[in-house]
Amino acid sequence: MRLSLTAALCAGLSGCLTMNPRVEVAEPTNVIPHTPPPPVLANGAIFQQAQYRPLFEDYRARHRGDTLKVEIVEKVVASQKSTSSVDKSGKIDAKVNALAGIKPSALSRLSAEGSSSNSFAGKGETENSNDFFGSISVIVVDVLPNGHLLIAGEKQIGVNSNVDVLRFSGQVDPLLIRAGNTIPSAQIANVRVEHRGRGQQADAQTIGWLSRFFLNILPI
Repeated sequence: MRLSLTAALCAGLSGCLTMNPRVEVAEPTNVIPHTPPPPVLANGAIFQQAQYRPLFEDYRARHRGDTLKVEIVEKVVASQKSTSSVDKSGKIDAKVNALAGIKPSALSRLSAEGSSSNSFAGKGETENSNDFFGSISVIVVDVLPNGHLLIAGEKQIGVNSNVDVLRFSGQVDPLLIRAGNTIPSAQIANVRVEHRGRGQQADAQTIGWLSRFFLNILPI
C-alpha cells in the first residue's frame, strides 16, 4: 500500500514538472573568444587563416565570439477542417388481400408496416496561429568544419520586480548573412526561441504546484 501511494505521488509530481515545458536553447548563450595565437612574423605570407577578413565586403560574423543580429520573423499558421455525414433509411409494407376459407372483411386487419432510419453528421475544425516578431544580437559560439556558425544569444530586461527573458539559438550559413551583419530567422536552421518572464507577474499566471498535483491524479 505504501509503495503504491509513493508511486502515485511520484507520478503526480512528475506530471507537475511537465506543466511548464522548456525550449532547448543551446548553452551557453555567452562565450569568450579564443585567444588568437601570436602571429608569425617571418612566414613570408600576407594571408593569415586565424585572422582572415575579406577586404571587399562588409563586416560579417565569421569567427567564434563575433556578434550577429537576428531579425526574428516567425509566422506559423495551421488549419484543418473535416465534415462527414451518413444517412440511411428503410421502409416495409405488407398486406393480405385474400386467404382461402376466410372472408375478405376479416382480412382487413392483417397488415404489417415498418420503417427504420439512421443518420449521422459530424464536423470538426482546428486552427492554430503563432506570430513572433523581434530582433536580438547573438554570438557565434562555435564554427563547424563546413564553415557554418552555431549562434546563441540572450536578452534580459528587468522592470521593477519582473524580468523579461528572450533566448535564441540556431545554425547559420555565412553565405546567407546580409549586408549590415543581419540575417532573418527564416534562413537559420535548428531555430530555438524562448520568450519567458520571471517575477511576480509570471508567478501570478502559473498554477500552484499543489493544484497541478491534484489535476494530474484526479480521474476526471
